[in-house]
Amino acid sequence: MKTIGLLGGMSWESTGLYYRLINQETRRRLGGLHSAPIAMVSVDFQPIEELQHRGDWPAATEILIRHAQQVEAAGADFLLICTNTMHKIAPQVEAAIDIPLLHIADATAKATHDDGLSSIGLLGTRFTMEQNFFRKRLEQHGFQVLIPAAEDRELLHRIIYDELCLGIVRETSRDTLLRIISDLNCSGAEGTVAGCTEIGMLIQQEHLATPLFDTTVIHALAAVSEALR
Repeated sequence: MKTIGLLGGMSWESTGLYYRLINQETRRRLGGLHSAPIAMVSVDFQPIEELQHRGDWPAATEILIRHAQQVEAAGADFLLICTNTMHKIAPQVEAAIDIPLLHIADATAKATHDDGLSSIGLLGTRFTMEQNFFRKRLEQHGFQVLIPAAEDRELLHRIIYDELCLGIVRETSRDTLLRIISDLNCSGAEGTVAGCTEIGMLIQQEHLATPLFDTTVIHALAAVSEALR
C-alpha cells in the first residue's frame, strides 16, 4: 500500500475527519488490524486564514509549499491538500513537489458523474464559490455549476469560519444551509457539492432528498483507492 500524504490543519476539525475516514475505509477493504500508511503535516491555520482574507495568496502559497515538501520528505507517495479553499494554489504546490497531487475537485467530479448529474449546486467559502479554481474544474468535467445568492454566500462563509472551523455545530445554521440548498434545487441544481471540508459536520445525506457530495468523504476514499492501486 502506498503512503498517503496529508497536508492538513485547515481546519484541524476536518483533517481529523480525513484521518478517521481513510483508516476506516482501509480497514473495511483489507480487514483485520489494517490501517493506512500516512505522512501528515498539520499547519497552524490562523496565519493562513489571515492571509486568505487579506488576499495575500503568494504568502499563503509559500507556507503550503514548504509544508507540502515536508510531507514529501516524510515518505508520502502522493499528496492531498485537506481543504477545498487552498486548492486555489494547488497548481503552485503541485509544481513544487515531485509526487502527484490528488486534486479534490477531480475526485468530486468523478463521484458526481457516477450519479449521472449534469447540474450541481456548489457550497463552500466565498473563495470557493465565487472564484474559478474549483468551479471551473467542475465545469471542465461538463457540469453546470450553480452557487447561492450573494447574501447566502456571505452567510455560509461566516458559518464556516466562525462556527465549523471552531468545532461549533448549530441547528440554526443547519436550517440556514438546508434552506440555501433548497433554493439551489429550485434554480435547477440536481445535487449539491459540499465544497468545504467542514460542511459535513453540519449536514449529511440523511438531511436531504437530493444527492449530497461531501468532498471530504470523496477525497478521503479516493486516497485509499490510489494507495491500493
